[in-house]
Parts: sequence; C-alpha cells; structure tokens
Amino acid sequence: MNKIPIALQMYTLREETAKDFAGTLRKVSEIGYAGIELAGWAGISNRELSGLLSEYGMSIAGCHVSLDAIEASIQKVIEESQAIGNSTVIVPFLAEERRTDAAAYKKLAELLNGFGETFLSHGISLAYHNHDFEFKPLDNGQIGMDILLDETSPQLVKAEIDTYWVLVAGMDPVEYLAKRRGRVPLVHIKDRDANDGFFAEIGSGNLPIDAIIEEASRGRSRWLVVEQDQCRRDPIESVTMSYNFLKSKGYA
Repeated sequence: MNKIPIALQMYTLREETAKDFAGTLRKVSEIGYAGIELAGWAGISNRELSGLLSEYGMSIAGCHVSLDAIEASIQKVIEESQAIGNSTVIVPFLAEERRTDAAAYKKLAELLNGFGETFLSHGISLAYHNHDFEFKPLDNGQIGMDILLDETSPQLVKAEIDTYWVLVAGMDPVEYLAKRRGRVPLVHIKDRDANDGFFAEIGSGNLPIDAIIEEASRGRSRWLVVEQDQCRRDPIESVTMSYNFLKSKGYA
C-alpha cells in the first residue's frame, strides 16, 4: 500500500490561527503534518503564507473556497492560488437553495464543469467537498452526490470525500470511495464518537480508518486530510492525538 501524505485542515484550529497564524502553523509542522488544507489564512499576506510554508517545509493540499467567491471572481481565486502555490480549489459547502432537487444538482454540475475547465486551463484542479445532505434521497430517488459526479467531467471536477459525513448519512464511506475510485484526490479522515456521534480524534471512534486509508491508496488519493470540526479538548491536543494514532499505525 502506498503511503499517502497527511495534511491538516486548518479550520480545525480556526481560533488558534485567528490569534497567531504563524505560531499555529509552526506547531502543526512540529506535530509532523506534511501539509495543510486552507479555509482562509487569517489575514496574513500571500507572500507571508508562502514564506512560512517554505520555512516549515510544508505543502498546500488544497484550499476551500466558497462557490460565491468563485462566482464573484474566478480570476481572483486563480491568482491567489498561484500566489501561494495551491493546485486544488475545493468547494466546501452548498447552500440550501442550491440543493433543493435533482434539477438543482444538475444545474450545479453544469456550473462546476465550466469552472473546472477555467481552472484547469491555469493548472488548477477543482474538487467538491461533501457533507451528509448530498447523500439523502431526492425526489427522483437519486442522491445529489451521484448526480453531481455523474453529470460532471472526471477531468474537470474531482471529489473530496468527507468520510465522517458519509457515515452520518447512513452510507459506507469505504464503499463510496471505491465507487468513485480514481476521482478522489483528497480524502477527509475523521472519527465519530460511537456513543453520541460527536466529532472524535482519529482512532477513538467508529469510522473504519484502516479500510478507508487502504481504499484511498487503491484510488491513488494524493492526500489524507485530518479534520475535526469541533473538539472537546484543546484543538492542538486533538490534532496531535489524531496524527500520533496515524503514525502508530504506520500511515505517517
């Protein structure tokens, strides 16, 4: 099995980065993470971000950018990505009015195909990150995630599968990764408390972490991205625990 580099979605440490982005990034590097996935960068400049990543020997796995921001100025998104060395733009969330029915997902697919073509012409990939609602049956019996991926070009629109939300939706994340094998460059790995379903440090919950990583390797995913939307302890401690578990299993 190929070892996949591990990044941290910095949204997990949003409160820490708001106070001290550079210091928080240094801590993430010291824990052992090979890269980060961004959801904004707390007001520091593109040049400063690039300098910090170079100093700490880290890479950008991808960057979450809202659909509204892409629609407002795709050229600005392209320029910022190029400035910081980001090669993957990820749509992180879908507003409720954009996911009302099958027709809405088909309309979104058409929009993403167009954006994907523009991004690709500048050497950037476009991906879509799921939550649980994309897996709920629609009026025609289909699920939104299938419509979205079936109606878009595999060359233009990739998937970032968030395994926690697939499980919350009542589906098997390993089976869905296998279904979309070869189209998932980034995999969000999380864990879920077996007692109450809350977000948990990796290795302490009920997600099939080994099987998820094995399938990610089969699918030639480029990054495993650790994310914990909410933490019950200090977030730095949480992301350290998750990384150390993955390291203990030989994945890092």
